[in-house]
Amino acid sequence: MKIHIKTYGCQMNERDSEAVGAMLTEAGHTLVAEENAADVLLFNTCSVRDAAERKAKGKIGYMRKLKQHRPDLIIGVMGCMAQRLGDRLLAELPHLDFVLGTGQTHRAPEIIAQIAADRVRLAETAAAPEEIDMLGAHGRNSWSAQIAITRGCNRFCSYCIVPYVRGREVSRSRESILAEARELAAAGVREILLLGQNVAAYGLNGDIRPPTPDHSPFAELLEALNEIPGLERIRYTSPYVSYFNERLISALVRCRKVCHNIHLPLQSGSDRILKAMNRQYTAADYRNKVAELRRAIPELTFSTDVIVGFPGESEDDFRMTRDLMNEVGFEQAYIFKYSPRPGAKSASLEDTVSEEEKLRRNNLLLADLQERIGRKLAGLVGTTQEVLCEGVSSRNIGRWTGRTGTNFVVHFEPDASVRPGALRQVRITRAGGVSLFGELL
Repeated sequence: MKIHIKTYGCQMNERDSEAVGAMLTEAGHTLVAEENAADVLLFNTCSVRDAAERKAKGKIGYMRKLKQHRPDLIIGVMGCMAQRLGDRLLAELPHLDFVLGTGQTHRAPEIIAQIAADRVRLAETAAAPEEIDMLGAHGRNSWSAQIAITRGCNRFCSYCIVPYVRGREVSRSRESILAEARELAAAGVREILLLGQNVAAYGLNGDIRPPTPDHSPFAELLEALNEIPGLERIRYTSPYVSYFNERLISALVRCRKVCHNIHLPLQSGSDRILKAMNRQYTAADYRNKVAELRRAIPELTFSTDVIVGFPGESEDDFRMTRDLMNEVGFEQAYIFKYSPRPGAKSASLEDTVSEEEKLRRNNLLLADLQERIGRKLAGLVGTTQEVLCEGVSSRNIGRWTGRTGTNFVVHFEPDASVRPGALRQVRITRAGGVSLFGELL
């Protein structure tokens, strides 16, 4: 059958969709880019924010018209929204054929075959801890690939439903991760991105207590990956600030292939709000850890996540967040207006900040970010950067795009020898609003 997969949400969902697509292809199906060409429509959904759920539901609801014209069309939902709502989705969307929770994703080929044969409707949301080692399949060859090293989360931040829809934290075996990475490198992959809700907690068996200074299974994993021939770059997302101990920082310094860019969620710069969020660190803890990391790796860049308008956030709380963001000098930030999620602890709190005020605070942080990015990019003009070539620019077919190890995007005119995944030296000639321009050396 011809199958179309539509993905909403995070990089973990993107990785799941790729793995499911590869499994379906191996089972004899064909992936297609157009909905109208498909015999099966599979929506991989997100539930972390209300807007993501509404967007997915709206799209799936619209498919009802298509199914009226094509009654044999199979429509399925997987991912976090599927896990959260389960068979309620079947009641709400009568044209929906199946629902697969986050622990049942690996059964997609089996479920699709069952529905095609018996025309049953079903929802499968049971947990399956072994599922993490069943999603190592990859699609088409590329210069980059994602590897999920953990699933689930044990942190239980008060605003977040990930522990409820992704389950408790589980780490893959080191051997299976290394085998997957070696296979990818042999197929031409030059950069890997390690994925997990808290990658730095890898191998700690779900213990939320930060490890002792000399113990970090994640550091050991990075060191082993660093030795794989063919791999040129290793990225990872997202860690929790408390897990950056001496052992891990030492590994980041020594491992040449590990990129000098960290996505380090902050969420708030107010200790009072951090406590209400159940983020188990203070603003001073965060500030000190960033300073420690920068002493070890001076060129290190940072990105972050921040929530504005959390219940009870005062103007002073917001000011502390804004001040800390400017002090750290994040090169990128993902700023979200708080929205309560059913099932999360904070959903029981009164949403005290108006939508207008959330938008104002959001826009102030975005304006600060734009100013910081402009200064950082301007400061790189005249330098030479090592760039991993990605391919033709989406905005100008006469240029190629690449990325530095510190995660700055660079545009340049290619020569005949440029290939995706190649590392090239580029002299930066000018700065744009969010990216750099340069010439190959």
